[in-house]
Amino acid sequence: MSSVITKIFDIKHKSSDGKARTGVLHLPHGDVQTPVFMPVGTNATVKAMPKDFLEEIDFEIILANTYHLYLRPGADLIEEAGGLHGFSQWKKNFLTDSGGFQVFSLSKLRKINPEGVKFQSNIDGSYHFFTPENVVQTQTKFNSDIQMQLDVCTGYDAPRKEAEKALKITSDWLLRAKKEWEQKREEGYKGYLFPIVQGHFHEDLRKQSAEFVSSLDMPGIAIGGLSVGEPHDVFTQYMNYTCQFLPEDKAKYVMGIGTPDYILDAVQSGVDMFDCVLPTRNARNGSYFTHDGMLSIKQERWIHDFGPVDKECNCKVCRTYSRSYLRHLFKEQEILSSILASYHNLYFLNNLLKEIRVAINEDRFEQYRKDFLSRFHGNNQ
Repeated sequence: MSSVITKIFDIKHKSSDGKARTGVLHLPHGDVQTPVFMPVGTNATVKAMPKDFLEEIDFEIILANTYHLYLRPGADLIEEAGGLHGFSQWKKNFLTDSGGFQVFSLSKLRKINPEGVKFQSNIDGSYHFFTPENVVQTQTKFNSDIQMQLDVCTGYDAPRKEAEKALKITSDWLLRAKKEWEQKREEGYKGYLFPIVQGHFHEDLRKQSAEFVSSLDMPGIAIGGLSVGEPHDVFTQYMNYTCQFLPEDKAKYVMGIGTPDYILDAVQSGVDMFDCVLPTRNARNGSYFTHDGMLSIKQERWIHDFGPVDKECNCKVCRTYSRSYLRHLFKEQEILSSILASYHNLYFLNNLLKEIRVAINEDRFEQYRKDFLSRFHGNNQ
Protein backbone atom coordinates (compact mmCIF):
# COMPACT_ATOMS: atom_id res chain seq x y z
CA MET A 1 0.00 0.00 0.00
CA SER A 2 1.57 3.30 -1.04
CA SER A 3 2.09 6.03 1.53
CA VAL A 4 -0.09 8.27 -0.65
CA ILE A 5 -3.04 6.21 0.48
CA THR A 6 -2.07 5.76 4.11
CA LYS A 7 -0.77 9.27 4.86
CA ILE A 8 -3.94 11.27 5.44
CA PHE A 9 -3.10 12.92 8.77
CA ASP A 10 -0.79 15.82 9.59
CA ILE A 11 0.04 16.76 13.17
CA LYS A 12 0.01 20.56 13.51
CA HIS A 13 1.08 21.04 17.12
CA LYS A 14 1.99 18.76 20.01
CA SER A 15 1.17 20.14 23.43
CA SER A 16 4.26 20.86 25.51
CA ASP A 17 2.35 19.80 28.65
CA GLY A 18 1.24 16.28 27.63
CA LYS A 19 0.15 14.05 24.73
CA ALA A 20 -2.64 16.26 23.35
CA ARG A 21 -2.15 17.41 19.77
CA THR A 22 -3.91 19.28 16.99
CA GLY A 23 -3.91 18.07 13.41
CA VAL A 24 -5.64 17.90 10.05
CA LEU A 25 -7.26 14.87 8.43
CA HIS A 26 -7.21 15.10 4.62
CA LEU A 27 -10.40 13.41 3.37
CA PRO A 28 -12.21 13.28 -0.01
CA HIS A 29 -14.88 15.80 1.03
CA GLY A 30 -12.58 18.33 2.69
CA ASP A 31 -10.06 18.69 5.50
CA VAL A 32 -11.09 17.98 9.09
CA GLN A 33 -9.46 19.84 12.00
CA THR A 34 -8.61 17.59 14.95
CA PRO A 35 -9.32 16.84 17.74
CA VAL A 36 -12.84 16.48 16.38
CA PHE A 37 -16.23 15.44 17.74
CA MET A 38 -18.41 13.75 15.09
CA PRO A 39 -22.21 13.85 15.52
CA VAL A 40 -23.97 10.55 14.89
CA GLY A 41 -26.44 10.47 12.00
CA THR A 42 -27.53 6.84 12.23
CA ASN A 43 -29.94 6.91 9.30
CA ALA A 44 -27.96 9.46 7.24
CA THR A 45 -29.45 12.26 9.36
CA VAL A 46 -28.44 13.63 12.74
CA LYS A 47 -31.75 13.38 14.63
CA ALA A 48 -33.75 16.66 14.62
CA MET A 49 -30.93 18.47 12.75
CA PRO A 50 -31.28 19.60 9.12
CA LYS A 51 -27.94 19.55 7.31
CA ASP A 52 -27.98 23.38 7.13
CA PHE A 53 -27.76 23.50 10.94
CA LEU A 54 -24.73 21.18 10.90
CA GLU A 55 -23.08 23.43 8.30
CA GLU A 56 -23.94 26.53 10.34
CA ILE A 57 -22.35 25.02 13.48
CA ASP A 58 -19.32 24.17 11.31
CA PHE A 59 -19.07 20.39 11.47
CA GLU A 60 -16.71 18.86 8.92
CA ILE A 61 -17.61 15.18 9.38
CA ILE A 62 -20.60 13.19 10.64
CA LEU A 63 -21.31 9.49 11.18
CA ALA A 64 -23.80 7.19 9.55
CA ASN A 65 -24.61 3.59 10.40
CA THR A 66 -24.00 0.71 8.00
CA TYR A 67 -26.31 -1.77 9.74
CA HIS A 68 -29.39 0.49 9.65
CA LEU A 69 -28.78 1.85 6.14
CA TYR A 70 -28.03 -1.60 4.73
CA LEU A 71 -31.39 -2.83 6.03
CA ARG A 72 -33.28 0.31 5.01
CA PRO A 73 -33.24 1.88 2.41
CA GLY A 74 -30.48 -0.48 1.16
CA ALA A 75 -26.99 0.08 -0.27
CA ASP A 76 -28.06 -0.13 -3.93
CA LEU A 77 -30.58 2.70 -3.56
CA ILE A 78 -28.00 4.89 -1.80
CA GLU A 79 -25.47 4.15 -4.54
CA GLU A 80 -28.06 5.05 -7.18
CA ALA A 81 -28.64 8.40 -5.40
CA GLY A 82 -24.94 9.23 -5.62
CA GLY A 83 -23.78 7.73 -2.33
CA LEU A 84 -24.59 9.15 1.09
CA HIS A 85 -23.61 12.65 -0.06
CA GLY A 86 -26.01 12.62 -3.00
CA PHE A 87 -28.76 10.94 -0.98
CA SER A 88 -28.63 13.26 2.05
CA GLN A 89 -27.14 16.37 0.39
CA TRP A 90 -24.55 16.61 3.20
CA LYS A 91 -21.53 17.59 1.12
CA LYS A 92 -18.81 17.24 3.74
CA ASN A 93 -17.39 13.98 5.09
CA PHE A 94 -19.13 10.81 6.24
CA LEU A 95 -17.61 8.17 8.50
CA THR A 96 -19.59 4.93 8.52
CA ASP A 97 -19.20 2.27 11.16
CA SER A 98 -19.22 -1.34 9.99
CA GLY A 99 -22.50 -2.32 11.64
CA GLY A 100 -20.64 -4.82 13.83
CA PHE A 101 -21.74 -3.20 17.08
CA GLN A 102 -25.42 -3.15 16.00
CA VAL A 103 -25.30 -6.78 14.91
CA PHE A 104 -24.19 -7.65 18.43
CA SER A 105 -26.46 -5.25 20.33
CA LEU A 106 -29.70 -5.20 18.30
CA SER A 107 -30.10 -8.47 16.48
CA LYS A 108 -32.50 -11.03 17.87
CA LEU A 109 -30.25 -13.79 16.72
CA ARG A 110 -26.64 -13.80 15.63
CA LYS A 111 -24.21 -16.52 14.84
CA ILE A 112 -20.53 -15.71 14.38
CA ASN A 113 -18.18 -18.01 12.55
CA PRO A 114 -14.78 -17.34 10.97
CA GLU A 115 -16.48 -16.55 7.64
CA GLY A 116 -18.76 -13.78 8.95
CA VAL A 117 -21.84 -13.17 11.07
CA LYS A 118 -25.39 -14.31 10.38
CA PHE A 119 -28.03 -12.15 12.02
CA GLN A 120 -31.74 -11.49 12.08
CA SER A 121 -32.96 -7.99 11.18
CA ASN A 122 -34.37 -5.99 14.09
CA ILE A 123 -36.92 -4.58 11.61
CA ASP A 124 -38.63 -7.60 10.06
CA GLY A 125 -36.81 -10.69 11.33
CA SER A 126 -35.26 -11.50 7.93
CA TYR A 127 -31.83 -13.20 7.89
CA HIS A 128 -28.63 -11.56 6.64
CA PHE A 129 -24.96 -12.41 6.49
CA PHE A 130 -22.18 -9.83 7.00
CA THR A 131 -18.63 -10.67 5.95
CA PRO A 132 -15.57 -8.41 6.12
CA GLU A 133 -15.70 -8.20 2.32
CA ASN A 134 -19.39 -7.39 1.81
CA VAL A 135 -19.28 -4.77 4.58
CA VAL A 136 -16.45 -3.00 2.69
CA GLN A 137 -18.52 -3.33 -0.51
CA THR A 138 -21.60 -1.82 1.21
CA GLN A 139 -19.64 1.13 2.59
CA THR A 140 -18.04 1.66 -0.83
CA LYS A 141 -21.56 1.93 -2.32
CA PHE A 142 -22.24 4.56 0.36
CA ASN A 143 -19.04 6.32 -0.85
CA SER A 144 -17.99 6.73 2.80
CA ASP A 145 -14.97 8.98 3.32
CA ILE A 146 -13.87 6.75 6.21
CA GLN A 147 -15.21 3.24 6.60
CA MET A 148 -14.65 0.83 9.48
CA GLN A 149 -13.72 -2.83 9.35
CA LEU A 150 -16.22 -5.46 10.56
CA ASP A 151 -15.19 -6.46 14.08
CA VAL A 152 -16.48 -8.58 16.96
CA CYS A 153 -17.50 -6.61 20.03
CA THR A 154 -17.49 -8.10 23.53
CA GLY A 155 -19.37 -6.73 26.55
CA TYR A 156 -17.61 -5.50 29.68
CA ASP A 157 -18.24 -8.72 31.63
CA ALA A 158 -17.29 -11.16 28.82
CA PRO A 159 -15.00 -14.03 29.94
CA ARG A 160 -11.37 -14.04 28.76
CA LYS A 161 -11.87 -17.00 26.39
CA GLU A 162 -14.58 -15.08 24.56
CA ALA A 163 -12.31 -11.99 24.34
CA GLU A 164 -9.47 -14.11 22.87
CA LYS A 165 -11.79 -15.63 20.27
CA ALA A 166 -13.28 -12.23 19.37
CA LEU A 167 -9.81 -10.75 18.89
CA LYS A 168 -8.65 -13.63 16.68
CA ILE A 169 -11.70 -13.25 14.42
CA THR A 170 -11.41 -9.42 14.35
CA SER A 171 -7.72 -9.66 13.32
CA ASP A 172 -8.47 -12.21 10.57
CA TRP A 173 -11.37 -10.10 9.33
CA LEU A 174 -9.13 -7.04 9.15
CA LEU A 175 -6.78 -8.74 6.68
CA ARG A 176 -9.74 -9.71 4.50
CA ALA A 177 -11.30 -6.23 4.73
CA LYS A 178 -7.97 -4.59 3.85
CA LYS A 179 -7.63 -6.76 0.73
CA GLU A 180 -11.17 -5.89 -0.39
CA TRP A 181 -10.62 -2.17 0.30
CA GLU A 182 -7.38 -2.17 -1.74
CA GLN A 183 -9.31 -3.75 -4.61
CA LYS A 184 -12.00 -1.05 -4.36
CA ARG A 185 -9.32 1.67 -4.34
CA GLU A 186 -7.95 0.26 -7.59
CA GLU A 187 -11.48 0.47 -9.01
CA GLY A 188 -11.63 4.19 -8.18
CA TYR A 189 -13.06 4.37 -4.64
CA LYS A 190 -11.50 7.33 -2.80
CA GLY A 191 -12.42 6.56 0.84
CA TYR A 192 -10.23 5.10 3.60
CA LEU A 193 -10.52 1.99 5.76
CA PHE A 194 -9.78 2.19 9.49
CA PRO A 195 -8.94 -0.95 11.47
CA ILE A 196 -10.22 -1.46 15.03
CA VAL A 197 -8.10 -2.40 18.04
CA GLN A 198 -9.90 -4.86 20.33
CA GLY A 199 -8.65 -7.03 23.20
CA HIS A 200 -11.30 -6.36 25.83
CA PHE A 201 -9.96 -5.40 29.29
CA HIS A 202 -6.82 -7.54 29.15
CA GLU A 203 -3.54 -5.68 28.73
CA ASP A 204 -1.77 -8.49 26.86
CA LEU A 205 -4.62 -8.80 24.33
CA ARG A 206 -4.82 -5.00 23.87
CA LYS A 207 -1.06 -4.84 23.26
CA GLN A 208 -1.22 -7.75 20.80
CA SER A 209 -4.10 -6.14 18.89
CA ALA A 210 -2.52 -2.66 18.86
CA GLU A 211 0.80 -3.98 17.58
CA PHE A 212 -0.87 -6.12 14.90
CA VAL A 213 -3.01 -3.23 13.66
CA SER A 214 -0.02 -0.83 13.71
CA SER A 215 2.06 -3.23 11.60
CA LEU A 216 -0.40 -2.95 8.69
CA ASP A 217 0.19 0.79 8.11
CA MET A 218 -3.49 1.72 7.63
CA PRO A 219 -4.69 5.34 7.16
CA GLY A 220 -5.89 5.72 10.79
CA ILE A 221 -6.69 3.53 13.79
CA ALA A 222 -9.84 3.11 15.87
CA ILE A 223 -9.79 1.93 19.47
CA GLY A 224 -12.86 -0.24 19.99
CA GLY A 225 -14.27 -2.20 22.89
CA LEU A 226 -14.28 0.78 25.26
CA SER A 227 -17.30 2.67 26.59
CA VAL A 228 -19.21 -0.65 26.86
CA GLY A 229 -20.36 -0.24 30.47
CA GLU A 230 -17.02 -0.11 32.29
CA PRO A 231 -16.34 2.50 35.03
CA HIS A 232 -14.74 5.79 33.89
CA ASP A 233 -11.35 5.04 35.48
CA VAL A 234 -11.17 1.65 33.72
CA PHE A 235 -12.03 3.35 30.42
CA THR A 236 -9.21 5.90 30.93
CA GLN A 237 -6.73 3.22 32.01
CA TYR A 238 -7.26 1.03 28.94
CA MET A 239 -7.43 3.95 26.53
CA ASN A 240 -4.06 5.23 27.81
CA TYR A 241 -2.61 1.73 27.81
CA THR A 242 -3.69 1.06 24.21
CA CYS A 243 -2.52 4.42 22.83
CA GLN A 244 1.11 3.82 23.82
CA PHE A 245 1.37 0.95 21.29
CA LEU A 246 -0.05 2.95 18.37
CA PRO A 247 2.05 4.99 15.91
CA GLU A 248 2.11 8.69 16.70
CA ASP A 249 1.63 9.75 13.08
CA LYS A 250 -1.78 8.04 12.68
CA ALA A 251 -5.12 9.60 13.59
CA LYS A 252 -6.59 7.78 16.60
CA TYR A 253 -10.35 7.37 17.00
CA VAL A 254 -12.13 6.29 20.19
CA MET A 255 -15.64 5.10 19.40
CA GLY A 256 -18.70 6.00 21.45
CA ILE A 257 -17.72 8.93 23.71
CA GLY A 258 -19.55 12.26 23.80
CA THR A 259 -19.42 13.99 27.20
CA PRO A 260 -16.94 16.77 28.02
CA ASP A 261 -15.08 14.74 30.66
CA TYR A 262 -14.61 11.69 28.41
CA ILE A 263 -13.61 13.92 25.48
CA LEU A 264 -11.07 15.85 27.57
CA ASP A 265 -9.61 12.56 28.88
CA ALA A 266 -9.34 11.22 25.32
CA VAL A 267 -7.62 14.38 24.05
CA GLN A 268 -5.23 14.17 27.01
CA SER A 269 -4.32 10.62 25.86
CA GLY A 270 -3.52 11.84 22.33
CA VAL A 271 -6.83 10.76 20.73
CA ASP A 272 -7.97 12.77 17.71
CA MET A 273 -11.54 11.66 16.89
CA PHE A 274 -14.66 10.65 18.85
CA ASP A 275 -18.39 10.23 18.25
CA CYS A 276 -21.50 9.59 20.32
CA VAL A 277 -25.31 9.72 20.16
CA LEU A 278 -25.41 11.21 23.67
CA PRO A 279 -25.58 14.97 22.90
CA THR A 280 -28.69 14.56 20.74
CA ARG A 281 -30.23 11.79 22.87
CA ASN A 282 -29.78 13.93 26.00
CA ALA A 283 -31.29 16.85 24.11
CA ARG A 284 -34.46 14.92 23.30
CA ASN A 285 -34.74 14.15 27.03
CA GLY A 286 -34.47 17.81 27.97
CA SER A 287 -30.87 17.70 29.16
CA TYR A 288 -28.65 20.62 28.05
CA PHE A 289 -24.85 20.97 28.22
CA THR A 290 -23.71 24.16 29.99
CA HIS A 291 -20.38 25.42 31.33
CA ASP A 292 -21.82 24.77 34.80
CA GLY A 293 -22.75 21.15 34.12
CA MET A 294 -25.84 19.43 32.75
CA LEU A 295 -29.06 21.40 32.99
CA SER A 296 -32.40 19.59 33.21
CA ILE A 297 -34.90 21.89 31.49
CA LYS A 298 -37.96 20.15 32.96
CA GLN A 299 -37.36 21.46 36.48
CA GLU A 300 -39.93 23.83 38.00
CA ARG A 301 -37.31 26.38 39.00
CA TRP A 302 -37.03 27.51 35.37
CA ILE A 303 -40.74 28.49 35.07
CA HIS A 304 -40.01 32.19 35.68
CA ASP A 305 -36.41 32.19 34.39
CA PHE A 306 -36.24 34.34 31.27
CA GLY A 307 -32.46 34.06 30.88
CA PRO A 308 -30.61 31.81 28.39
CA VAL A 309 -29.67 28.16 29.03
CA ASP A 310 -25.98 29.22 29.15
CA LYS A 311 -25.18 32.93 29.17
CA GLU A 312 -21.67 32.24 27.81
CA CYS A 313 -22.91 30.19 24.86
CA ASN A 314 -23.19 32.07 21.58
CA CYS A 315 -25.50 29.62 19.77
CA LYS A 316 -28.72 30.94 18.31
CA VAL A 317 -30.80 29.03 20.88
CA CYS A 318 -29.06 30.77 23.79
CA ARG A 319 -29.16 34.12 21.97
CA THR A 320 -32.91 33.82 21.28
CA TYR A 321 -34.85 31.69 23.78
CA SER A 322 -35.28 31.61 27.56
CA ARG A 323 -35.12 28.67 29.95
CA SER A 324 -38.78 29.33 30.70
CA TYR A 325 -39.81 29.00 27.04
CA LEU A 326 -37.58 25.94 26.44
CA ARG A 327 -39.08 24.28 29.53
CA HIS A 328 -42.57 25.01 28.17
CA LEU A 329 -41.70 23.42 24.80
CA PHE A 330 -40.32 20.32 26.54
CA LYS A 331 -43.32 19.93 28.88
CA GLU A 332 -45.71 20.22 25.92
CA GLN A 333 -43.64 17.66 23.97
CA GLU A 334 -43.27 20.06 21.08
CA ILE A 335 -41.04 18.85 18.22
CA LEU A 336 -39.22 22.19 18.41
CA SER A 337 -37.90 21.21 21.86
CA SER A 338 -35.82 18.38 20.37
CA ILE A 339 -34.61 20.60 17.53
CA LEU A 340 -33.46 23.48 19.72
CA ALA A 341 -31.90 21.29 22.42
CA SER A 342 -30.03 19.21 19.81
CA TYR A 343 -28.75 22.37 18.13
CA HIS A 344 -27.50 23.78 21.42
CA ASN A 345 -25.81 20.57 22.60
CA LEU A 346 -24.01 20.03 19.30
CA TYR A 347 -22.97 23.69 19.13
CA PHE A 348 -21.69 23.49 22.72
CA LEU A 349 -19.58 20.39 22.00
CA ASN A 350 -18.22 21.73 18.72
CA ASN A 351 -17.29 24.97 20.47
CA LEU A 352 -15.61 22.96 23.26
CA LEU A 353 -13.45 21.27 20.59
CA LYS A 354 -12.57 24.63 19.03
CA GLU A 355 -11.46 25.90 22.46
CA ILE A 356 -9.50 22.68 23.06
CA ARG A 357 -7.64 23.12 19.76
CA VAL A 358 -6.71 26.72 20.64
CA ALA A 359 -5.58 25.65 24.13
CA ILE A 360 -3.36 22.89 22.68
CA ASN A 361 -1.83 25.25 20.12
CA GLU A 362 -1.07 27.71 22.95
CA ASP A 363 0.42 24.95 25.19
CA ARG A 364 -2.18 25.39 27.94
CA PHE A 365 -4.41 22.36 27.43
CA GLU A 366 -3.85 20.84 30.90
CA GLN A 367 -4.88 24.10 32.57
CA TYR A 368 -7.89 24.45 30.25
CA ARG A 369 -8.99 20.89 31.05
CA LYS A 370 -8.67 21.42 34.78
CA ASP A 371 -10.56 24.73 34.73
CA PHE A 372 -13.33 23.41 32.48
CA LEU A 373 -13.94 20.25 34.52
CA SER A 374 -13.83 21.89 37.94
CA ARG A 375 -16.59 24.26 36.83
CA PHE A 376 -18.55 21.64 34.87
CA HIS A 377 -18.65 19.21 37.80
CA GLY A 378 -18.93 21.83 40.49
CA ASN A 379 -22.48 22.83 39.76
CA ASN A 380 -24.74 20.28 38.01
CA GLN A 381 -28.17 21.87 37.62
